[in-house]
Amino acid sequence: MTNQLFTPITLGNCHLPNRIVMAPLTRMRAPDNIPTDLMVEYYRQRATAGLIITEATPITPMGIGYPATPGIYNQQQIDGWQKVTKAVHDQDGRIFLQLWHVGRISHPDFHQGELPVAPTAIAAKGQAVTPTGMQAFVVPRALATEELPTVVEQYRQAAENALAAGFDGVEIHGANGYLLDQFLRDGTNQRTDDFGGSIENRCRLLLQVAEAVIAVCGAGRVGLRLSPSGTFNDMSDSNPEALFSYLLAQLSPLDLAYLHLVDALEGDIRHGAKVVELALLRQAYQGKLIVCGGYDAARAELAIASGLTDAVAFGELYIANPDLVARFQANAPLNTPDPSTYYGGDEKGYTDYPVMAA
Repeated sequence: MTNQLFTPITLGNCHLPNRIVMAPLTRMRAPDNIPTDLMVEYYRQRATAGLIITEATPITPMGIGYPATPGIYNQQQIDGWQKVTKAVHDQDGRIFLQLWHVGRISHPDFHQGELPVAPTAIAAKGQAVTPTGMQAFVVPRALATEELPTVVEQYRQAAENALAAGFDGVEIHGANGYLLDQFLRDGTNQRTDDFGGSIENRCRLLLQVAEAVIAVCGAGRVGLRLSPSGTFNDMSDSNPEALFSYLLAQLSPLDLAYLHLVDALEGDIRHGAKVVELALLRQAYQGKLIVCGGYDAARAELAIASGLTDAVAFGELYIANPDLVARFQANAPLNTPDPSTYYGGDEKGYTDYPVMAA
């Protein structure tokens, strides 16, 4: 071990004591889409992370695609999140809010019978997780060109709300087959206006969102998540290498706090992903990188030491190990996560994982 994970790093305006990041993890424990006291405890327990990135957080009711996900579009939600940020800051932690719009990965049950929205009216293969159980994805409604400034404004307002809630910054969710990713990829974007067709056009909405959020927060408080090799939520692109090389070249001058890249996962490869190598992405982007995707401590050390990334985000390991930093430092055994408690429920599998004895 070279202990790269335990060296400090500055990401934009944020000074991290270590390079161990808590990845965004949807846990579906926010009834009525309002953060709860149980969530306060969950995040407080994990405040030793160099940076916490919250679970994906809808920026508008139309952005909801899963039950019991906390939003950031009304005052009750802001108030609930304020308790979370205070608890993390009281433990000397740092926390960014992930801004989320699911686009077509939703269902009319979430929208009083209205169709979900997307760049193009193409249904995803698979099923939506609805309050009444699993249901087939529907053909979404294609957003009109004149509606897109409203989408940008929803991200801008959500960023304002996040700052009001006390967050150190925000991460724009441009990955995993959700709305901004749907605009990027030609498998889901078959528009003929200024937001479809060419790579430049397909990147336009995401870049407009980034500029709007930067105008609120300052670039040093804004991160962005992308999944260039991702197939989750029925995603594909004819030439992801060209797409993401162009996009990263456009993002570099924005001087974001960081770019958060989801590595190609086994499932992506199994589903025929055109893998975009991390080395190529590193070369294309002139800023700080966080990577995630099934890393353990040894692989994370190697990735940082080899210069492929600046920090590493951990997901499932953070579910089961609130004291992950201490466990990595001590080279101690890790708790095993219980997948049956990942989504929904109470404190079981959420705030009851044991920490190491002092």
